[in-house]
Amino acid sequence: MSFEGLVKKISPTLKRITYRLNGHFTFFNEDDLFQEALIHLWQDFNAGKLNDKTDSYILQGCFFHLKNYIRKSRVKIQMVSLETVINEEGTSLGETLFLKDERRENSLDYLNDKMLVETIRNNGFTRREKDVLSFYAEGLTTREIGKRMGVSHVSVVKITARIKDKCRKYI
Repeated sequence: MSFEGLVKKISPTLKRITYRLNGHFTFFNEDDLFQEALIHLWQDFNAGKLNDKTDSYILQGCFFHLKNYIRKSRVKIQMVSLETVINEEGTSLGETLFLKDERRENSLDYLNDKMLVETIRNNGFTRREKDVLSFYAEGLTTREIGKRMGVSHVSVVKITARIKDKCRKYI
């Protein structure tokens, strides 16, 4: 039997196995686990280890391989809670990471906005466009940005339109 035929035959069951394992270990994507199982199968197939094996035996081997893969990877992954206290004053990691801005109700939204801005900023914007993005990230209005940059608010609107045109692929 060819490798493609084998994969086609056992894929539905293998996907259920990866789905079940991902339910216990959420730091992996189901597709990542499925691809890892396929790599394991490919290596065993090329080594001739699957020639006289039943589907059940092959799937059980994939299950144990994935559990070992997760166990080994889990040691390398260190999850940190945002509630973790990082200094003597009792300041949490979340309080340190999220800038306090009274105009923002949700610090996570603010952090996501900042990360999106940083991704976009590093992809071919002019100095003025980068400044406008920074000011918007700080929560300034169009008129406040114009005052800080020494231009009219109409110019800020035009710069913002150019930024939007360039950003359409990210948003």
